[in-house]
Amino acid sequence: MSEKASRLVQLKAEYFYISVLALCLLLSAACSEDRKSSPLLTLDGLTMGTTYSIKINEPVLPLSAELINENLNDILFDINQKMSTYIVNSELSLINQNHTDDWLILSEELHYVLQEASIVSMITLGKFDITVGPLVNMWGFGPSAQTKTIPSDTEINDALAEIGFSKIRLRNEDLAIKKLNPALYIDLSGIAKGYAVDLMANYLEQIGIVNYMVEIGGEIRAKGVNGKKTSWRIGIEKPLTEKRSVQRIIKLDNIAMATSGDYRNYFEQDGVRYSHTIDPVAGRPINHKLVSVTVLHESATRADALATGFLVMGKEQAYELAMQNELAVLFIERSDSTFIESYTTALQPYLVE
Repeated sequence: MSEKASRLVQLKAEYFYISVLALCLLLSAACSEDRKSSPLLTLDGLTMGTTYSIKINEPVLPLSAELINENLNDILFDINQKMSTYIVNSELSLINQNHTDDWLILSEELHYVLQEASIVSMITLGKFDITVGPLVNMWGFGPSAQTKTIPSDTEINDALAEIGFSKIRLRNEDLAIKKLNPALYIDLSGIAKGYAVDLMANYLEQIGIVNYMVEIGGEIRAKGVNGKKTSWRIGIEKPLTEKRSVQRIIKLDNIAMATSGDYRNYFEQDGVRYSHTIDPVAGRPINHKLVSVTVLHESATRADALATGFLVMGKEQAYELAMQNELAVLFIERSDSTFIESYTTALQPYLVE
C-alpha cells in the first residue's frame, strides 16, 4: 500500500462525529453542469471520519494537481496529529491522558482552536462545549457501539459536575492549557472540521488560487466563481430521515458555511425520542422543534462551532443572539409533517430564489 493510501486508511477512522449536512445531491449535479462550461479540478478523499472535496476553477494552476493534492493531504495529516481523539499519541490525546492540573504547552494550531471553542462557548452561553463527551457517551451516542439507555438524574448531575468549558484555562503568552479538573476530556469534533476547511482554503489562496470550493463533511468555504462563472451554489438539506432533498440553495463567495442537524441520529424509548445532540448545560438530549441550523461566517472554524451551539440553544434564543450579532443564519423547525424556515436579515443576500 502506498504512503498516501495508508494515510487515507488511517484518517478514515479518525472522528466519530459525522456532519449531518448532505450537500452531495445538489453539489454533484451542479458540478456536472459546470463541466460543460469549464472543467473543474476535483480533489477528494477521506478525513476525520468523513469525506472531503475540493473543487478548483482555474484556467492555469500555479502548481501541478498532484503537488496541490499532496500539500492539502499534509495539512489534513498535521491537523489530525494535533486534534484527533482517535490517534492515541496526538497532541490532544496526550492532553486528555494527562490527569494533572499542570500548565501544558500547546502548538499554535491547537491553542487557536481551543481559544475559538472558548469564545463560541461564551457566545452561546455554554451550549457549545468541547468537554461534553462523557455525557454523549452516557446517553449511548459515543464512538463505540453502546446500548442506548436513559441515565438517572444522579448520573447526569455527577457528570455535569465533572465537565464544563469553564474548567479550561488558556494562557496566551506561552500558549498553554490547564485543566481545573485533571480528568477533563476534550473533543474537538464540533469545530476541527471547520478549522481544517479554513487551513485548506488559506493554502489555496496563498498559492494564487482564487476560484475554489473546499468542503469537509458538510463544512464549506468558497471563493470566486464556479465553471459557469457564477458564485458557488450549495444546497441545504431538507431535514428528512427517510430521503434526501434540498430545502434551500445558498450562494457563497468569500465566505464559509456550516450546518448542524438533529434528525438522523437518535433512539426512541417508551414513545419518547432522544436526540444525539446533548445539551451540555442540562445534561440531556435537546427537546425542541429546531432540527437544522446553517451559519455563514468568514471563518469556517467559527461557523462550525456556532451551528452546533445554536442548534442546542433552540430557535428563539439562537435567533435573538444571531440578530444581535448580525450573523447570517438559517433555522429550520419541525412542525407536524412539514418544516418551517426562518432566517436572519444578514442571510438574505446569500439566498438563491
